[in-house]
Amino acid sequence: MINWTEIDNKITNANRIVITTHIHPDGDGLGSSVTMIHHLLEAGKDCRIYIASELPSEYTFLNKGGHIYRYESSTDEAWISKADLALIFDVGDYMRMKLVGDVLTANEIPMINIDHHPIQNKSPFLIDAVETSVAATGELVYDYLQSVRSAPLSVEMWEGLYTSVLTDTGSFAYSNTTVMCHKIAIEAIRAGINTAKIHQDVYESRPIEKMKLLSKVIDNVELDFGGELAWFTVDETMVESAGAEKKHVDGFTDVVRKIKGVEVAVMIFENEKSCRVNFRSKGKYIVNGIALELGGGGHQLACGAVVKGTMDEVLPKVFDLTKAELASQKEKEA
Repeated sequence: MINWTEIDNKITNANRIVITTHIHPDGDGLGSSVTMIHHLLEAGKDCRIYIASELPSEYTFLNKGGHIYRYESSTDEAWISKADLALIFDVGDYMRMKLVGDVLTANEIPMINIDHHPIQNKSPFLIDAVETSVAATGELVYDYLQSVRSAPLSVEMWEGLYTSVLTDTGSFAYSNTTVMCHKIAIEAIRAGINTAKIHQDVYESRPIEKMKLLSKVIDNVELDFGGELAWFTVDETMVESAGAEKKHVDGFTDVVRKIKGVEVAVMIFENEKSCRVNFRSKGKYIVNGIALELGGGGHQLACGAVVKGTMDEVLPKVFDLTKAELASQKEKEA
């Protein structure tokens, strides 16, 4: 059980607070961060959200107050160096904070990790507030606020919490969806958020270049393991030919998982001297063991890794590991 009193004491005693999440942030990391910063600003704290990559366009609606910054060492290191505390959301692995994590560590800023991912590696966090049974880190932020706040949450806070649980449950469709996710959604609607607008911003604002790249991906999907395994590859040539960007591959594994009969979808994206590997499962097979073996991690049904090597080197390794793991689990089930 997370000791929110201990964490709140650390926050109360801090004046300047850095908030961050993982590189290429998603709705849970950003929604949690935005909810927290509005709570802290009400308390008179000097705080900013820093991320190590560009803010995805579908989440710009969360940045109404301009509190989210893309970290630039030339302009932001001095501000961070004077911070008293850092709150880390949904990061999964300390290394995923990239440059923001580096500057926090270099300046010995105490860090509190609030997350629903299992802890993968030894990290420099002062406190690990981790609960893997929840669907989204936003649930933990909600729990914290219920523990320490007497005032009602603002609309901006509810927008952050709603975005968090919406995106990490696949619009409340995934098997990880909890009663608390629906409770948060109900309270957010009662508070007056525009759920239709949030859904449109997050899911119905795809750039045409991303859709062109997706069409190339769909054309190259391969099925194996009796149709239960779908896999596809993406390289920089495909990205360039679609006029797209590397970030546009996000979400493609979820799309391929929707194919009838498919239980596990795998993406291998060749990026310079390494490959990004993503796994998504509908629930029949647990896939994070494969990601761990490849040096990555994540949830049982949604995880990934970055593997050094070219596509020709990485693809056979991933393919063999995946088929062996699925076969092993199928045999135990029989």
